[in-house]
Amino acid sequence: MKNYKKNPLIGMGLMTLAMVLVPILDLFAKLLTLDYAVLEITWARFVFHGLWLLPLLAWKGIVWWRMPPQPWLQISRSLILTVTTVAFFFAIKDNPIPTALTLLFISPLVVAVVAPIWLGESFDALRGLAVVFGFVGVLIVLRPTADSFSPSILWGVLSGVTYAFYIMITRKLSASVPPLLTLFYTAIGGVLVLTPILLLSNVWKMPDLTGWVMMASMGLFAAIGHFFIIMACEYATASQLSPFNYFEIVAATAISYFAFDFFPDPYVWVGVAIICISGAYVSYRELQLSKRAHAIQDGRLDIL
Repeated sequence: MKNYKKNPLIGMGLMTLAMVLVPILDLFAKLLTLDYAVLEITWARFVFHGLWLLPLLAWKGIVWWRMPPQPWLQISRSLILTVTTVAFFFAIKDNPIPTALTLLFISPLVVAVVAPIWLGESFDALRGLAVVFGFVGVLIVLRPTADSFSPSILWGVLSGVTYAFYIMITRKLSASVPPLLTLFYTAIGGVLVLTPILLLSNVWKMPDLTGWVMMASMGLFAAIGHFFIIMACEYATASQLSPFNYFEIVAATAISYFAFDFFPDPYVWVGVAIICISGAYVSYRELQLSKRAHAIQDGRLDIL
């Protein structure tokens, strides 16, 4: 069992701070789409993310230049996150960040459906009902029959689905690999995947000074935000931190309001509430079933 530093409040504070910082990179990405292609912005996000991680790896004394354990899983994880990021950036190019981010949070619901088939995890009727309830929330956010519906928001749905597979591949990775190192490998993988695509697609535009600064800032906020998430996991368990993931929607809404004068309408908030409640319940139910399975293995079923 992981030896946590037994201070959940610090972990919750770090996670909340991370959820404030991560949407800032989305803000830079949306602003950059006014002048640059999504592929170039995504490439820059991974390049600078990797560069900013190098000092952290040196500080932690982690060797990063060797072949990683389980390389094919690392490559698959990086490829899936690259697809997720490209899809999400396409979604926010023409749509509000909070709306696209809400659809990204369907990932726990997708995991609940796919993980029992792919990873052999348990599934029960209550989680099934939560998944159905959550996808009702997705329809409320999308409102495909409304005049305001934009087909480009479906990129947000794709990002939520692919992010679910990213989560599941992460579960399959060995816990012996330091999370910071895995995060670095993911950034490098994104660069390796996108560089030839970027060259062949002929969409590259040389950034001006402002563009380079915004791209570097995007990578900086990505690196710091994810580093805080890793640090938070050293102080609190995943179940204690899980509810704070949804604070990212609040932070993204505040940023969008001040930057673009956008505030979600009541329909979006209803959909957000449904998706968040469903996702939180799925995570809670997963934790309960996991505890039950461990109790059965240890002969302690009577404690549940």
